[in-house]
Amino acid sequence: MFNSLSEKLESAFKNLKGQARITELNVANTVKDIRRALIDADVNFKIAKEFTDKVKEKAIGEKVINAVSPGQLMVKIVQDELTELMGGTAAEFSVSGNPAIILIAGLQGSGKTTFTGKLANYLKNQKGKSPMVVAADIYRPAAIDQLTVLAEQVGVPVYAERDNKDAVSIVQNALKAAKAQNKNVVIIDTAGRLAIDEVMMTEVANIKQAVQPSEILFVVDAMTGQDAVNTAKAFNDRLDFTGVVLTKLDGDTRGGAALSIKYTVQKPIKFMSSGEKMDTLDVFYPDRMAQRILGMGDIASLVEKAQEQFDEERARKLEKKIRKNQFDFQDFLEQLQQIKKMGNLKDLMGMIPGVGKAIKDVDINDDAFKGIEAIIHSMTPQERANPDLIDQKRKLRIAKGSGKDIQEVNAFMKQFEQMKKMMGAMNKLPMGGRMPGLKR
Repeated sequence: MFNSLSEKLESAFKNLKGQARITELNVANTVKDIRRALIDADVNFKIAKEFTDKVKEKAIGEKVINAVSPGQLMVKIVQDELTELMGGTAAEFSVSGNPAIILIAGLQGSGKTTFTGKLANYLKNQKGKSPMVVAADIYRPAAIDQLTVLAEQVGVPVYAERDNKDAVSIVQNALKAAKAQNKNVVIIDTAGRLAIDEVMMTEVANIKQAVQPSEILFVVDAMTGQDAVNTAKAFNDRLDFTGVVLTKLDGDTRGGAALSIKYTVQKPIKFMSSGEKMDTLDVFYPDRMAQRILGMGDIASLVEKAQEQFDEERARKLEKKIRKNQFDFQDFLEQLQQIKKMGNLKDLMGMIPGVGKAIKDVDINDDAFKGIEAIIHSMTPQERANPDLIDQKRKLRIAKGSGKDIQEVNAFMKQFEQMKKMMGAMNKLPMGGRMPGLKR
């Protein structure tokens, strides 16, 4: 995500490397490179120029103290301006009303239906809501089928009327069904087109008029860059939507949509989405995105993802086993599964400061743990709980059962033992290996 933009911005800051102070000349050169990087990222020229003019004005007016280099100061100024350009602070998402009504709009192929499923999952699991999704795309039967499958995956009901060709009446009937079933959020997936047309715009405007949603979210494919921004403007002129959702951020996105859309339509980006898994939806934080664009990582989001999967009682039991040097293969397997639930591995590693750049050309497959899981699943429950039981004969059986070579099984066993030794060494530290935040 934004790799090309990050590299070009880093290159721009090199103009100030080794400089003792900020001058109009070295700032001008840096700003010119920043503007070029933004335009290459498909940011509108007017926005790029206004952005860099602000950066230049602030940079020339700043005094560099001894502890901060001109390059560091410029990075801080650019970070602040990027944050402001993308909205400043995270926008509030309203689920008021009984039921709260959320209308999803956008072009066909932007990821509307997938986002509808993800939002239902988010509201159910993160916000404790009881949502219902509504299939209001009366033109594309596959959209109803897709939404039905996604709804089953996340465990929420879907309302659909396959033979009804009146989207407004479908939505009105869905609201009655939601109230009857005590559902407190209704998410409406509307029809899209390959391009903006009057029929689509009129229909979604009529749905809005009929149900008065508390949120109207415009879903945009981040990979379409400036085209996405132009489409957003057309939708906003007609719908006056409340927020934007950026999808497909795991693709080869140049960043233009993320950087330009708030400025253009004056509506906040509320969510960002990547991948097809139903748990890959995040609240959009402008400051965190600015940090990631500048290669600073995003520790706050990484910690939040970990906390979402955190089970305090399980952690306490695990800590006790580690202290007694009883950590086993079953414990290891459970920890792997917790990590996998946090999302795409490469994205997670990219949140660690300095790591994103190092792994940009490395192919990190989400199935990286499958081999290890196969080895552990080929063990008996007794072997998982007692690694010392596993002799050469058992290793041969485990290798055969997991489809691995005996060398791979031996290598994993060795790594596991080294990890246990490291855990044992941690117990000798002043904290006694205790996990922060847990009481004895």
